[in-house]
Amino acid sequence: MSARFVIVGTDTGVGKTVFSAALVGALGAFYWKPVQAGLEDETDSQCVLRLCGLQPERILPEAYRLETPASPHLAARLDGLAIDPARLDPPDTAGTLVIETAGGVMTPLTIETPTIDLLARWRLPAIIVARTTLGTINHSLLTIEALRRRDIPLRGVAFVGEANDDTQNTIARMGRVAMLGRLPHLAPLNPETLRRAFAEAFAVADFV
Repeated sequence: MSARFVIVGTDTGVGKTVFSAALVGALGAFYWKPVQAGLEDETDSQCVLRLCGLQPERILPEAYRLETPASPHLAARLDGLAIDPARLDPPDTAGTLVIETAGGVMTPLTIETPTIDLLARWRLPAIIVARTTLGTINHSLLTIEALRRRDIPLRGVAFVGEANDDTQNTIARMGRVAMLGRLPHLAPLNPETLRRAFAEAFAVADFV
């Protein structure tokens, strides 16, 4: 079976989608966002397609597309839908699959099922995407501990933001986790600048 990774965040808006796009492009992978909440603006799948430099068939359709930009459990309720976590099984692909979750690992899919329960069922290697700014040590270490308590394999942490060596090293040492690399904030952000930044900061061998 081809490699499969789950991209999780320490919070919402930490840069999971941009990192996912970079990883998908670097590996020539497939991308799947199980639950998309919020359709008015560019969706995460559309963003990955725009940035990864691959063909549209590499972007797999979401299992749930919710209109309301909110936590999945609330968005589904407001949209008059019910998320069935049992439907959320990673699709088979003829190559590496990158799965991006919504929000942090405790984000509720339903009021009974946080995202981390889904990850525990899948048992796929998780990559944590974390900020480098104030507050990230606490959020990152709590995320690492939650994943380990459920025996979810952890590939490492990918940082997004300006360099903060002490913070990054503290998370890696205290969390006993691999530091995979750091994506800076890019301006402009386009397929070429993202490809170059990922190649400079990450080793593809860490994901193979």
